[in-house]
Amino acid sequence: MPKNKIVKDEAIRSRAPKGHFVVYVGTEMKRFVVPTSYLKNPIFQQLLDKAAEEYGFHNKQNKIILPCDESTFQRLSIILSKQS
Repeated sequence: MPKNKIVKDEAIRSRAPKGHFVVYVGTEMKRFVVPTSYLKNPIFQQLLDKAAEEYGFHNKQNKIILPCDESTFQRLSIILSKQS
């Protein structure tokens, strides 16, 4: 298999489905795919503001990195999904 095919396949797999986006959480940088509806939630907006303060909008990895641990984010996701 050509190397560029592997890179292309990885890029496709790393994309979020329509209506979602990817965030990375915790020291292990666990990948979460979350709905764009979270962007309207004030709690999630505060978390994004904190991320911008800590990591800036243009971090070296070009990823949205959230400043919380995985278990906290999972609990927050449950709460946000019930509010949506």
